[in-house]
Amino acid sequence: MGAAVSLNDATVTEALATVFDFVWIDMEHNPLSLEDVQGHIIAAKGSDCTPIVRVPWNDPVLMKPVLDIGAAGIVAPMVSTAEETRRAVAACMYPPDGIRGFGPRRPSNYSRLGGPEFCKAANESMIVVIQIEHIDGVNNIDEIVAVPGLSAIMIGANDLSGSMGHMGEPGHPDVVKAVDTVIRQCNKAKMPVGVAVSHDPDVLAGWVKKGVNWLMSGNDYTLMLHTADNIMAKLREKISQPVGQA
Repeated sequence: MGAAVSLNDATVTEALATVFDFVWIDMEHNPLSLEDVQGHIIAAKGSDCTPIVRVPWNDPVLMKPVLDIGAAGIVAPMVSTAEETRRAVAACMYPPDGIRGFGPRRPSNYSRLGGPEFCKAANESMIVVIQIEHIDGVNNIDEIVAVPGLSAIMIGANDLSGSMGHMGEPGHPDVVKAVDTVIRQCNKAKMPVGVAVSHDPDVLAGWVKKGVNWLMSGNDYTLMLHTADNIMAKLREKISQPVGQA
């Protein structure tokens, strides 16, 4: 279970890290700088919460600095082929497994660590997630999940719906069928698969029953607004009642 982080203030992660298993620090759709991201990663240190970062694109130039400031893993958006998946994995791994350049400031404890054993351990612990957000990715799912070094799949149902001609309709029957296909094939390949859905426990439990292994239950501002909306709705209901009936 995790939550997305969109706000700049690192205390958001510090607070969420006491509740969730991971935070998804989102650079794709939010104005987070590398300094902001580093603050969030540091805020998760010492907790049981794993900080992963969604970069804006499947590009090693964007991934390298995020890994060098200590992200436990990367989420690469809009990946639709096995070759694109191999590129994402390679960008996160030191040679000979990949193409990542060496310069891990925080992960190396500020250059106190290094050498072949450090690089090997970094590769083995790296979390590489790709997002299936296009019907082409659904059609290529069997080849994608077979790529060595891939850690997990994340389904992006909204963009997937757009690629299928149903933008804004992630619940469309055709989109649901495509999502079910990804879940089924990931389960078959024993590849962890995740979705980003609501904070409703019943909805979340339903996805687990469908075969989903990890869930992102909203983000910082939706969790905040859900609580605010709930409190205000209940308060307005109570104060609108006649005196003596509250």
